[in-house]
Amino acid sequence: MAERIFIGVAWPYANGSLHLGHLAGCYLPADIFARYHRLKGNDVLMVSGSDSHGTPITIQADREGTTPEAIVERFHPEFLDSWDRLGITFDLFTTTLTENHQKVFHDLFRVLQEHGHIYSGTMVLSYCPQCQRFQPDRYVQGTCPHCGNIRARGDQCDSCGRTLDPQDLLEIRCVICGAEPEFRESEHLFFKLSSFQEPLLEWVRKQTHWRPNVLNFTRRYLEDGLKDRAITRDISWGVTVPAEGQEDKRIYVWFEAVTGYLSAAIEWAQRSGDAARWKDFWQDPGTRSYYFIGKDNIPFHTIIWPAMLMAHGGLNLPYDVPANEFLSLEDQKFSTSQNWAVWLPDYLSRYDPDPLRYLLSINMPESGDVNFSWSEFVRRNNEELVATYGNLVHRVLSFTYRNFDGQVPDHGTLGELDQGLLDTARIAMDGVDQNIHACHFKAAIGQAFSLARDANRYLDTRAPWLAIKTDKQDAATSLWVSIAVINCLKVMLFPFLPFSSQQLHGYLGLDGKVEEGTWDFDHAVGAMESGRPLRSPAPLYTKLDPQVVDDELQRLGGQTRNTVAQEAGC
Repeated sequence: MAERIFIGVAWPYANGSLHLGHLAGCYLPADIFARYHRLKGNDVLMVSGSDSHGTPITIQADREGTTPEAIVERFHPEFLDSWDRLGITFDLFTTTLTENHQKVFHDLFRVLQEHGHIYSGTMVLSYCPQCQRFQPDRYVQGTCPHCGNIRARGDQCDSCGRTLDPQDLLEIRCVICGAEPEFRESEHLFFKLSSFQEPLLEWVRKQTHWRPNVLNFTRRYLEDGLKDRAITRDISWGVTVPAEGQEDKRIYVWFEAVTGYLSAAIEWAQRSGDAARWKDFWQDPGTRSYYFIGKDNIPFHTIIWPAMLMAHGGLNLPYDVPANEFLSLEDQKFSTSQNWAVWLPDYLSRYDPDPLRYLLSINMPESGDVNFSWSEFVRRNNEELVATYGNLVHRVLSFTYRNFDGQVPDHGTLGELDQGLLDTARIAMDGVDQNIHACHFKAAIGQAFSLARDANRYLDTRAPWLAIKTDKQDAATSLWVSIAVINCLKVMLFPFLPFSSQQLHGYLGLDGKVEEGTWDFDHAVGAMESGRPLRSPAPLYTKLDPQVVDDELQRLGGQTRNTVAQEAGC
């Protein structure tokens, strides 16, 4: 029976280019998951968009002497281009600037207010006497009182993941002018987060399928006790507050941006021509909702957003929040301010997307922080993509094309080795299926490449290039088995390597798109019937010169970028 899957992916702030850390953190795993479920015939909706109201955008605009709108208009199209070139298949990637988003948020806000979950109160906020204004939390920086991180923000410490208040920071300073802020009272609206502590704890304790890091972090957070949180700020950039007397204030971005998952689904439905279609993904309890984020965003998606959904009522809670850990670069933390990053537009200007998708998949930070290095990128490309999988495909298809009139040969009678490899392929396909379904992407692609290595060993043992001289049918049998396994690998690897999988699909003489097929071993093997015309093959991957490592290391930190301190949504 087909499943219905909603996939919400973290909203990146549109204040600078995306880099590899963002891709590994949430966008690649979300796309792998979406492609897999579409291939399985499931009903999938994957949405996200540019977070256009965050203070990182206003900070960037202040530093450039321009407007927040201009910053968003610069980077949102770049995001769309990066997704297209990387094969990240959003059903909708929108922005929080749309009228639809503001309307959806206002509607949700009014329901929460009517249910008594929003109230007015006073709070102490940082005020910069030199800039002469109240400061959003990300306009202040200081030392985290919990872990000692000297660059903790006023709302959160990226080092230990704790949410913070500016008053918690030690050695606090304004990020614009460097002055020490004062603290003054201001009237604001608050969300009664504390009233959801027990319902959330009860709900979280049932989520035994969550990753241990997500589950443990969330439980500790809840057991420490929840506090009500202010949801408005004294700023001019953001979603307006649909409440009397709040005309000069704006909604705090952490409370508004998560609503984007709902507003994006509604926008997608409107664009599709069936305006009520979003309800299938939000109101049908049979739908499973997955939120792909980085670990710094866990509390917003396992506590705050679920509390807002509980407060509203009638909307599905998350089924899973498979948050990834962090990716470092050459054993150092990504630093946009110091240009210590590999920017997606820069990568795509020099290399194909699938080698990057492969490395980040086989080394995905699912259970701990991992490191990206250019030497590892070149090694895995050359030794695994080119020499293991690519070589298997090219030597089988090119030899078959030359010696069997460009057609899939007749398999004849299968021997023990032949059937053994097919049985291994069936087991691998089931295992990859189960692993992707459980969001174990690293294990899934590892299992697929293990099959590719088994197929290479089988081919070396059967040696059709020798058998063809004395027993053409024997060579035909081993080549057919290899081609059938290659078609299985194509299906298994399509979520990870969509561009080369589609290329291989054509070499195998198949028309249409891979995703129009199905995830089924018997179907994949049966499609390689005797006599099917093949197409002249070419290598799927390009071997990289080791000089690439030195070239890229020299580029690190040396390019001039127009971005500073981008705080991404994942």
